[in-house]
Order: sequence, then structure tokens, then C-alpha cells
Amino acid sequence: MTDDQGKPTVFIVDDDPGVRQMIARMVRSVGLSPRAFASTREFLDAYDPGAGGCLVLDVRMPDESGLELQERLAEMGVAVPIVFITGHGTVPSSVRAMKRGAVDFIEKPFDDQVLLDAIHAALTRDAEHQRAATARAEAQARLAMLTPREREVLTQVVTGRANKQIAATLGIAEQTVKLHRGRVMSKMQADSVAELVVLAQLAGVLPASA
Repeated sequence: MTDDQGKPTVFIVDDDPGVRQMIARMVRSVGLSPRAFASTREFLDAYDPGAGGCLVLDVRMPDESGLELQERLAEMGVAVPIVFITGHGTVPSSVRAMKRGAVDFIEKPFDDQVLLDAIHAALTRDAEHQRAATARAEAQARLAMLTPREREVLTQVVTGRANKQIAATLGIAEQTVKLHRGRVMSKMQADSVAELVVLAQLAGVLPASA
């Protein structure tokens, strides 16, 4: 998520108002946009699951813990990168957080630069996630333009089958396969079979490991 000026948003959730204000000032000083919340409930009430940005999250809070919020966001399918901060760090907590995809786990009191570095790493991860999501959406939109027959041909082409084999499998003339294949390449905006394979993976036609 970005604000009206296009600055990446750093969501801060900590029950200590002094910590919230300090982190918000730090974030603002490097050209980022902070949004601070006193509890996970406040954050969830205001947060748009489709938003980008990153989350600076206290581990221990009176109601729901940061680790519990991390689990809840995962259940919601929200992949916002999280930087944990804590005044009561434990190895099990940090291991649990990192296994669930946290970017970093920082103990209070922390060096400002250490936290800023972690925030920038989180925002980089989010930008990569957003680019990947955009690429998937674009590939799926192109796939939706194919006719049922063109989609059948696409499936055959990306698995490495030759035109003659595709024609035999689908019960159509080889020349017809060539026509469909040309339309598939055009609609999918692919310049090569290798590029078509990547698009098919993004669109979910092929598994990413294919």
C-alpha cells in the first residue's frame, strides 16, 4: 500500500504509545509513510487485505499477540511482510516467527538503522510480491481470451508436443493446429514456446516446477 504521495506504507502495531511514535518518526524521516495502531484489533479494523506495504509488529500485547496476528493473517491469505520487535525475545518465539515467513525479529532496545534496514528489506519483499501478483493477473487475463480449442492447443504445446502429435490427440488437421497455435501465441503475447511456458505457469495451466 502507498499513500497519496506514492510513499510505501509501514504499518506499526505496538501497545506502547512511545514506541509507536518513535518508530513513526523514524519511518517518516526516511521518506516512508507510517500508520500506527495500539492493538491488532485496531489494525485489522483499518487494514485492507489487498494493500501492500509492510508491518512492524510487537510480539507481546495485552489482547492478541503479534505471533497470533501473524497466524491470522496467514489464514486470511494475506502475505504482508512482517518485522517483529520485542522486549521479551525468546528463541522459540523468534524461530516460530521466522518459520512463518517473518522478515526479521528484533529485540528492544534496537538500533534505529537495524530496524530501518529490516523495514527496507520487508518493503523490497512486498514489491517483489506485488510484481509477481501483477504478472499472474496479466497471464490469467490473457488466458481468458483463448477459445476452448485454443486452450487445448496451449496445454499441448507447453508440454512439448509437436504439431503432428497435437493434431492426432485432438483429432484435427495439422494445419488447423498451426492456425490455433499462432492465435495462442498472439493472444498470450508470447514470442517463443519458452515464454509461453512461463505464462502458462503464471496462469496456473502448468505447475511452477514444470
